[in-house]
Amino acid sequence: MKKKRRKWKKDDTQLALLGLPTAVWYLVFCYLPMFGLVIAFKDYKISPGKGFLYSLFHSEWSGFANFRFFITSNHFARLLRNTILYNLVFIVLGVVVPVTLAIMISQLHSRRKSKTYQTMMFFPHFLSWVVVSYFVYAFLNPDKGMANIILKSLGYDRVMWYSAAEYWPYILVFMQLWKTVGYSMVVYLASITAVDTSLYEAAVMDGATKFQQARHITLPAIKPIIIVMFILNIGHIFYSDFGLFYQVTQGIPNSLSGVASTFDTYIYQALQRNVTIGRTAAAGLFQSVCCCITVLIANFIVRKIDEESAII
Repeated sequence: MKKKRRKWKKDDTQLALLGLPTAVWYLVFCYLPMFGLVIAFKDYKISPGKGFLYSLFHSEWSGFANFRFFITSNHFARLLRNTILYNLVFIVLGVVVPVTLAIMISQLHSRRKSKTYQTMMFFPHFLSWVVVSYFVYAFLNPDKGMANIILKSLGYDRVMWYSAAEYWPYILVFMQLWKTVGYSMVVYLASITAVDTSLYEAAVMDGATKFQQARHITLPAIKPIIIVMFILNIGHIFYSDFGLFYQVTQGIPNSLSGVASTFDTYIYQALQRNVTIGRTAAAGLFQSVCCCITVLIANFIVRKIDEESAII
């Protein structure tokens, strides 16, 4: 017996029209620019008096030479180490700290205090790294910065912060958490508020403590959203927040290049040093491919452990 084909209805037309702007946006800004990936495989040279497309089509193919230059460069190992290690710390702390704060705020009885704390922690999310960098510089200024004023009042010598690389891993991690923990906390808090309150009431009747309630009720209930956030963050493990590493460090001086240089800052600085577009495009494509692979691996592992929590 043949299966009847579903007829196109008026509702389908309305839904299609609603989804059309989003489809066009993705086509123009996400899929169409992917044509430019061909630059990574070419020795791109500008033809005098000609346009971009003419220069692109008439540039010689270089194969994987641009990738080979990037991977075999003296900076690659340092960039890979900094990018991966910082992101691993950000991912771990970006789950532990917001979840902990969300559970703590959900236990507050005062609604006014709860909203106040949420607003105070969420506010840094709206600040640009350019603005934040000025606050950091005012605090770490070698001459009149608040940090050195406090150290001097305590009898310690002043610190040349922008020349002391050993402090910056801690500063960068702290600034990342300060700016992003509020947004993540609100996401987890929204999941906690959806938990059935009768479960907590039953736990109280059984004599469960707050810690036991969080461990056996709250955490299992928000586990799906934690896993989704984890997989999404893993998908950016080869990327870094350019504003954090470049703006906050005031352009990554040479004294901080060993602890603050990442793939994204390398690409930006390479363009400023007139490195060919093909080589910088190869570095960007390398990041995208590696991130895609890590997302698939993370999702595969999650699917093996808990199939319902996988996103693909």
